[in-house]
Amino acid sequence: MSGRVHLVGAGPGDPGLLTARALELVAAADVILYDRLVEASALEGARADAELVFVGKEGGGAAVPQEQTEALMVEHARAGKTVVRLKGGDPFVFGRGGEEALALRAAGIDYEVVPGVTAGVAAPAYAGIPVTHRGWASAVALVTGHTRGDERQGEGRDCSGAEEPELDWAALAGFPGTLVFYMGVRSLAQIASSLIAAGRDAGEPAAVVQAGTLPTQRTVTGTLETIAETARLEGIGSPSITVVGAVAALAGELSWLPVRALAGRTVAVTRARAQASSLARTLGGLGARVIQAPVIRIEPLPAQPLDPSPYDLVCLTSPNGVGALFERLAAGGRDARALAGVRVAAIGPGTAAALAERGVVADVVPQRFVAEGLVQALAKVPVRRALIARASEARDMLPEALRARGAEVDVLALYDTVVEPLSAPVLAQARSADYITFTSSSTVRFFMDAAGAADAEDRSGVGRDGRLADQAGELSADRGARLSPHTRIVSIGPVTSEALHAYGLSPHVEASRHDIEGLIEALIEDATAPER
Repeated sequence: MSGRVHLVGAGPGDPGLLTARALELVAAADVILYDRLVEASALEGARADAELVFVGKEGGGAAVPQEQTEALMVEHARAGKTVVRLKGGDPFVFGRGGEEALALRAAGIDYEVVPGVTAGVAAPAYAGIPVTHRGWASAVALVTGHTRGDERQGEGRDCSGAEEPELDWAALAGFPGTLVFYMGVRSLAQIASSLIAAGRDAGEPAAVVQAGTLPTQRTVTGTLETIAETARLEGIGSPSITVVGAVAALAGELSWLPVRALAGRTVAVTRARAQASSLARTLGGLGARVIQAPVIRIEPLPAQPLDPSPYDLVCLTSPNGVGALFERLAAGGRDARALAGVRVAAIGPGTAAALAERGVVADVVPQRFVAEGLVQALAKVPVRRALIARASEARDMLPEALRARGAEVDVLALYDTVVEPLSAPVLAQARSADYITFTSSSTVRFFMDAAGAADAEDRSGVGRDGRLADQAGELSADRGARLSPHTRIVSIGPVTSEALHAYGLSPHVEASRHDIEGLIEALIEDATAPER
C-alpha cells in the first residue's frame, strides 16, 4: 500500500510562522525530509520514532542531489509511510516543489502541497519594508539570483546543479515595481551592475535582509549602485533577500523589531530536549541564535503504583519528578486527590508550577532553589514520615537532613538521567558559542565527557566506540581548553558551579535565583554590561 507525500512549506525561518497544517503534518509524519533552511526547532513536534533525513547542503559541503531526494520520497511512500518533505519558505516559490510534484505524479504517488510563508515577503516585512505600497509600488517581481556558480558555492536551497534560465535584465530594469531577489547575495554586485547597465536607476533605494525573521536578522540599506559594497563591508551572507525599489527606503521608518538584549549572540543550551524548548524560545525572542545541544535525556523508570497516604510530607525536586510522580499515582488508580492530606514541598517555582498544572498547590517553596534552601524552609515543619521523589542519582542532603531530625524517610527514584549523544557539528558549535548554559551537574558532566571523547578521537584518529571519556581514560589536564576562549559559561546555581569546578572550569555567570528565569536574567545582565 502506498503512503502519501506532503510537500510542506516551513516558512521563512521563525518557527512561529509555520502554518497549523504544517505543524499537524510534522507531528504525524513517519519520515521527514528537510533542507538546510529549516530551523531545528521546526522539527521539535516530530514523533520520537519519526525518521528525520537531511537532504540539503551546508555551504561548501556535500550535497544531496535532487534526484536522490525525489527517489527517497517515492521509496518511503511506496513502503506505506507518511512522508513530509519540509522545505524552507514555500514549496512552489524557488523551492523545487514543482519538480518534486511532477516526480511524484510520474511515480503514481498521492501528494498534498502545503504552502508556506515565503521569505521574499516575510523577510522584508520583518525589516519594515512592504513589498507593495500604494503610490510607490503596485507590483512585485520575485526573482531568483541563483546561478550555477552559486550552486557550487552552496548558496542555493538545493543542489541539483540545474542552471536557471538567463534573466531578462532589460525587462527587470523596466519593471514598474519592486524587485525581490532570492539566493543572490554572492552575485549581488553582478545583479546590481546588470540592472544599471540595462537602464535601472543607480540611485534607486535597495536593501538586503539577512536571516529574515530569525533572531540573527540584519538589514543593510543603500542604493542599487552602493548596496553590493555595503553588504560586503557589513559581512552579509546567505540566506539573504535583496529588495530593489522605492519601498526599500521605508526600512528605517517602518522598522518594528525591538532592540533585543541578546541580538547577535549565540547561546548553547545543554539541558534535555523536552525541557530546552521553552528556554530556547525565550532566548530566541531575546535575539540570540540558539544552539540546542541536549546532552541529557530523561528516562522514566517503570511506573509502580504509589499510595502517598502513609506520608505527611512529599518532596519533589524537579518538574520531571512531578510528571513521573503522577504516573505512579495513576498506576494505582489515583490522581491529585490522593495528595489532599499530605504536605507537598517543591524545590523551586518550576517544580511548583508543574504541580499547579495538575491541580496541586505546593505548601512549601524555599527562597533558595537548592536542597539546602528546602531543608531550611522545612526547619519548622513537623515531619513524621517523608517521601522524597527524585532522580535515581541525586544529592542526599535532603533525606539526610530529615533523618537527622528523626523523620522516617523513603527515597523514590522516578527517573534516570542518561547521556544524549551529540553530533560532531553540534558539539563544535556549542563549544564555540558566545555563551553555554548549564542547568544541572549532569549537564556539566555529560557535556564535558562528550567533549573529552571528541578530543580523544581527534588525538588518536580512532572512531568513537560510544564510551564516555571517563571510561576511555583520564581527562586532559587542561580541561578548560574544551571550550573556546571567548565562550562564557553560565551556571544555574552553586551545585552546578561545583560540578564545573571539578572539571577545572569557573562559571563566568551564576544565577542568583537558581531557576531558568534567574539564569536568563543573569545572562542578559552579563550580555548587556557596559564592558561586554
